[in-house]
Amino acid sequence: MLEGKILTKKRFSALVEKKVNKFHVSYLDAILEVCEELEFPVEDAARVITPALKEKVTAEAQRLNMIKDSNTATLPI
Repeated sequence: MLEGKILTKKRFSALVEKKVNKFHVSYLDAILEVCEELEFPVEDAARVITPALKEKVTAEAQRLNMIKDSNTATLPI
């Protein structure tokens, strides 16, 4: 755990980015690994995710077809 340090959004995002860049894992996997390493409940991770990190997770999920792409419009048939 972080000894004597408060887990801020900025610090959490930096840890996730570092893991993504160093180990070439997905953002979702990096978030889970950071939570596990810090013994931080995954259920509370949403509180420490920055808007920029959320955008990256969303883009990754759309690219992997985990969620629908919100930018694509479909015409009724």
